[in-house]
Amino acid sequence: QVNLIETGGGSVQAGGSLRLSCKGSGYTYGTWCMDWFRQTPGKEREFVGHLGLDSSIKFADSVRDRFTGSIDSTKNTWYLQMNALKPEDTAVYYCAVDDCHLWPPEARHLGQGTQVTVSQ
Repeated sequence: QVNLIETGGGSVQAGGSLRLSCKGSGYTYGTWCMDWFRQTPGKEREFVGHLGLDSSIKFADSVRDRFTGSIDSTKNTWYLQMNALKPEDTAVYYCAVDDCHLWPPEARHLGQGTQVTVSQ
């Protein structure tokens, strides 16, 4: 059973930084590519970033210049480093795994989510 656990959410002032972690279990590293999504009340889930097994990284235009991603394959854990945070980044952030051949990602398996709140 695939299990994804996010940590690292919290509250920060605008301009600050947070790092989210997602640890996967229940599958062998290399089976899935890794993604980040976010969602705010009343809106659809939004793609944030994609980490490929070949170290390729894709981010949404809204965060590309501020967010980065990395992978620790030895821990089956991936990270979302969020810098220069804005109030509009406030959302529940979810990590996910997906078929690497699928684009756009569809969150085949989704974590439980972690709240990120950015205040003025």
